[in-house]
Amino acid sequence: MDRDWQAFLAEQGAVIESGRVVHYGTPPDRAVPPEQGCIMADLSHWGVIGVAGEDAASFLQGQLTADIQAVTPDRGRISGYCSPKGRLLASFYVFRHADAYCLCLPAELVDPVIARLNIFKLRARVELQDMDGAWLRIGLAGTGCEPALAAAVGSVPGADFATVHRDAVTAVRLPGPGPRFLVAGGPADIRRLWSEAARTAVPVGASSWELLEIRAAIPMIRPQTQEKFVPQMVNLDALEGIGFNKGCYTGQEIVARTHYLGKLKRRMYRLHCPAVEPPSPATPIYNSEQRSDESVGSVIAAQAAPEGGTALLAVLQTEATAHGELRLGGVDGPACTLQILPYDSELPED
Repeated sequence: MDRDWQAFLAEQGAVIESGRVVHYGTPPDRAVPPEQGCIMADLSHWGVIGVAGEDAASFLQGQLTADIQAVTPDRGRISGYCSPKGRLLASFYVFRHADAYCLCLPAELVDPVIARLNIFKLRARVELQDMDGAWLRIGLAGTGCEPALAAAVGSVPGADFATVHRDAVTAVRLPGPGPRFLVAGGPADIRRLWSEAARTAVPVGASSWELLEIRAAIPMIRPQTQEKFVPQMVNLDALEGIGFNKGCYTGQEIVARTHYLGKLKRRMYRLHCPAVEPPSPATPIYNSEQRSDESVGSVIAAQAAPEGGTALLAVLQTEATAHGELRLGGVDGPACTLQILPYDSELPED
């Protein structure tokens, strides 16, 4: 986290640990904005990789799962980055800001993803850079945020992944049950927007924002879940994060074969579990009617839910969701219940 930005947030009452805002003394039930309300969060726990240069678009087109030609100044995408075996190394929001493509992902993956992408640059005229500090990131959620956002960028993005810009500030509308916006820009502009929004918004910590990501069923790969899933397993196809007609990219053969020849046996689901402590990514999930030594899936993300218990995203065997009880951590662990996805739950056949 940028030192000056950290000092600014501390002045607003932020409690910060390891570069991550924990809370502002706000009760957890304020994490979901009420009707006409607004919450805002520092997103320093999300890093940004800036990809610039003459060949930036063609380079990313050959590396990422999404159709990068569809990423314009007016519209972003969600995308994945695979190993040659078609397993996800990262997932991120992709959008345009200034003269660069921005890959927004968990901060702990920024350095390893840059290092791996640099291996494949070869003679491409492209530069990859960690933009932490240069571009601050905040999140706004709720209809009550729209006046401050409109004042900062001129208008409010209306559709999922719609992007608007003014000077050094970019706002992207994120998918989900309610209006959510990712805003990136220079330090002075973001401080100004934060101060303006603070007149009506409730500031929340990183965990509260991550809860909104879970409710939106957006899969973010973490170090614990790298190379565990092909993109369809985390619903990137349902989120238009895979370009099946775009041509070759790293891992494309496996992803295409899964789409055209195989029936996928695992998918990502949203669950609720009465467990007190949110489990770590990759925690196994079992089925009460299956063998105790064989898990049926694993956790992608988990956060404490304001209504009690834990909200989860998990990749599960589709057959295991039709019978028995889903149990967290072991066959005798707490039972988890399936919840409806916020996007089309009738996912495409593979």
